[in-house]
Amino acid sequence: MNKEYKLGSIVTMKKPHPCGSNEWEIVRIGVDIKIKCTSCGRCIMLPRIEFNKKLKKVVSI
Repeated sequence: MNKEYKLGSIVTMKKPHPCGSNEWEIVRIGVDIKIKCTSCGRCIMLPRIEFNKKLKKVVSI
């Protein structure tokens, strides 16, 4: 599976956000990864290891 992503990539997570969308935009990359919901605009930060476990696929790079 292709798990290559960069700043601005749109990714799909395994579990959907409570708003109903499961597509996120990567806003910040470092030790932690900050992602923003494409539907409601909510931002969350996840440790990189946890992000990689929850990542389903990369929609666009």
